[in-house]
Amino acid sequence: MLKRIKTLTVDTGFKYVRHCATLLFRFHGINNFSSTAYLGFCSFDSSLCIPQRVDQDCVGIFWDLDNKLPKSHPPFDAAIRLKKAVEEFGLVKYKIAYANQHAFSHVPLEIREQRKERKELNKLENLGVVKQVVPYVCKVCGRRFYNNDKLINHFRVIHEREHAKRLNQIESSRGSRRVKLVGKYAMKMEKYKNAARDILTPKVGYGLADELKRAGFWVRAVSNKPQAADVALRNHIVDMMDHRRVGCVVLVSDDSDFVGVLKEAKSRCLKTVVVGDVNDGALKRIADASFSWDEIIRGKAKKEAVSVVGKWKDGDVLKRIEWTYDPKTDGKSKYLEIESDVESNESNFEDFLSEEDAAFSQNDNIGAWWDLKFDSKKPEHSGVIEYNEFNERR
Repeated sequence: MLKRIKTLTVDTGFKYVRHCATLLFRFHGINNFSSTAYLGFCSFDSSLCIPQRVDQDCVGIFWDLDNKLPKSHPPFDAAIRLKKAVEEFGLVKYKIAYANQHAFSHVPLEIREQRKERKELNKLENLGVVKQVVPYVCKVCGRRFYNNDKLINHFRVIHEREHAKRLNQIESSRGSRRVKLVGKYAMKMEKYKNAARDILTPKVGYGLADELKRAGFWVRAVSNKPQAADVALRNHIVDMMDHRRVGCVVLVSDDSDFVGVLKEAKSRCLKTVVVGDVNDGALKRIADASFSWDEIIRGKAKKEAVSVVGKWKDGDVLKRIEWTYDPKTDGKSKYLEIESDVESNESNFEDFLSEEDAAFSQNDNIGAWWDLKFDSKKPEHSGVIEYNEFNERR
């Protein structure tokens, strides 16, 4: 009984480990594998660990912020519209943006003008020259103000201090208490961030990195050296292609330094899409599809992406047909089959002719067809009497 229990526990344990292994390898993209080999019971094949098939439905967005900033539109809205347009090409799994420190600290001219207008309006409200009909509402507590400076002062004195206290409590706690505090203050902290985005002015830049992160992008700041962001983004794209993680590369840039990367992507049979404002740029001449920022914002690119994907599918079908048919080998094999059939028919005809010739040669030994002579040897009691013998008897 004990032995049976031990065997059952071992079997159930092995099945559990095998089930966990299948889930782990499916998460990493490996569907077919030998459980005994991976669990150490057999020889290990390292080639099975690396998935060799490229995920053609996976799309990666690579944004060069040094060259292509969303100047005419808010960063968060522009990033969301870009993501929705690119989703027509497949599953957007990677959203990556690179820029140097100057791009995040720089404030565009349009935003500077808006800030100047806001300051002048605040001065007029403080003097009583301008009165707001619709009050300013605090998005945290719901309190109303008819002066923007009073709203900002209220937010900084009350809500900003409360937010700082929450952060200090979370940082000072450890273990399960920290987890509980994060869960407790999560809604309040999110509410504070949404309100501060509209009320407070960022101390550095205009919140480009925070807006892109809120849209789901992975943002990386590099040094202010020339071409530092281009080199880092180029290396990241090549690394993604080496690990076969994307089937479609979407590049947001007008910089001609990325021509080599697009050529490398096309040589690996990857689809390439460029988003930029230069119509006759080097990138758009190489890419499979190209759109402008205006088309992305207006939603025109999302509609055109459907037809582009349809053309890609038709091209893939034609390529498969071309790859399955080889004119050298297939045409030669058909020609050899025809030649073999002809040769077999000729050999059969020659065999037939050889048999007929043998029969005719035997007849030639008997004599010509016009020399009608009877056989010299006559059988006894044949009953055949020649005409000369009959005359002699008479």
